[in-house]
Amino acid sequence: MKKLSVLIFVAWVSVVSVGIAREAITIAFWNVENLFDLVDDPAKNDDEFAVGGRKNMTPEILDLKLEHMAQVLADLDADIIGLCEVENRLVLEMLNKRYPERDYAIVHYDSPDSRGIDVALLYDDSVFTVLDSRPIPVVLPDDKSTRDILYVRGLYKGEELHIFVNHWPSKWGGVEATIPLRAQAARTLRKEIERVLSNDPKAEIIVIGDLNDEPTDPSVERHLGATMEREKVGTEPYILLNLMKPFYQKKNGGTYKYNNEDLVYDQIIVSPGLVDSSGLAVVPESVHVADNPKYRQATGPYAGYPFRFWVRDKLLGGYSDHMAISVRIVSVEKR
Repeated sequence: MKKLSVLIFVAWVSVVSVGIAREAITIAFWNVENLFDLVDDPAKNDDEFAVGGRKNMTPEILDLKLEHMAQVLADLDADIIGLCEVENRLVLEMLNKRYPERDYAIVHYDSPDSRGIDVALLYDDSVFTVLDSRPIPVVLPDDKSTRDILYVRGLYKGEELHIFVNHWPSKWGGVEATIPLRAQAARTLRKEIERVLSNDPKAEIIVIGDLNDEPTDPSVERHLGATMEREKVGTEPYILLNLMKPFYQKKNGGTYKYNNEDLVYDQIIVSPGLVDSSGLAVVPESVHVADNPKYRQATGPYAGYPFRFWVRDKLLGGYSDHMAISVRIVSVEKR
């Protein structure tokens, strides 16, 4: 297995020299920080964002939120983008209208999350063709509700690409108490990935999402089986490569910040099929945190933190409490 992982690594770093790069797409992910409509849905815990709720929402505030989100989408210029913390399809359609340059197609399913927040995928259907999609329920202990994992299978340049969009349970309620919840999300995802790999060991799979854990936490490393060390891929328990190593423990370089600690909660993880020299492959060193200075607070005690739209019930008018991330995927062919 170790020999296999070394061969995968060599193939990946030399993909441009051994293959002929034809085109590339950008795949991104962003936790947008509470994109809700203005209507109180009695089936959801969403009243704080409704007109008359404690955040004192107005159409003008929602318009500002959408305008700032559109700026981030324009900066990303992604062909495919996974989003989380969106309430429903309506707000996705509203966002699409604010960014007409792409006119994304939408994949979205309502999830059982108590707050009504979901994951979704926006994609340019002139570049990527969706073959099928489905929500993957994450069944938590004590029947707690959480977001589904979104699975999308599609074609780019005639090659199948499997995409999993995630928003794992948060640490709300205590870090220790919520460890089993993220472990369960990880095990659920791994089972689905193993199903894909059992049908095609060279399947090209990308996992994107806010995992609410860091790359070295047990949920990601042990239960999902993702490692940042390329030479370990293919050795137990590692079946995936985590591409976030350049940002891990980097000062003001993470995707989230808490108690002045830089954290990498938003991650891009791939199967060995995306780090070889045929079909589709990750462009080396193309993983990117959308670190435009305006997306971080520049001064004060929270300098370096993502510039949030909300802090509790106070409107800051920024962008999100998470930074967006992206990667380039190239279509290659052997000589």
